[in-house]
Amino acid sequence: MSNLFPHVIRVAATAGLILAAGVPAVYAATSATVVTDLNVRAGPGPQYPVLGVAARGSAAALEGCLEGSNWCRVNVGTVSGWAYAKYLAADAGGSTVVISERRAELGVPVVSYEATGSTVTVGPEPLELVGSVDEIQPIAPPPTVRTFITENPVDPVFLEGEVVLGATVPRSVAVRTIPDYEYEYVVVNNQPVLVEPSTRRIVYIYR
Repeated sequence: MSNLFPHVIRVAATAGLILAAGVPAVYAATSATVVTDLNVRAGPGPQYPVLGVAARGSAAALEGCLEGSNWCRVNVGTVSGWAYAKYLAADAGGSTVVISERRAELGVPVVSYEATGSTVTVGPEPLELVGSVDEIQPIAPPPTVRTFITENPVDPVFLEGEVVLGATVPRSVAVRTIPDYEYEYVVVNNQPVLVEPSTRRIVYIYR
């Protein structure tokens, strides 16, 4: 994608405070790159509202990550929020590495978060990326699919991780069949997604 800035900006209903945990008041944020279209949320978890969507290839300033978590505070364009570290990459000695795998080497600061609103309990089963996001070919669902999803709502499922193309929905999560259509649907982290039945991979996200 040529667009290097977030799109689909929304107003967040939940606010929070980021608190440095032993981090100097002034420090150079780690430069990172968004590896797939990625939600930037109001807080460190899938239960928080989406502030915007950072397009694949966007440059992000990484302020720090929570201790023992893959959620990190980022600035992408004009949006400040939280993104999932498994979909953020950085340069380490000339090699591109995933933030979640090399935090210590990159010297990513530890930050903490204090919620100021109610949260939703998140299940323990992770939503993981399977293979390269490039393996997912773009699809264009017909309007009738969106109509069916709207008229046949299902309860959302909250999973640790982030909703991205190529991520796999765990087998324990029930999905809904769409009449006369090859894909099924489920609402993950408050976002309707289309799932390939055989692989359970997300092939389309309604934003």
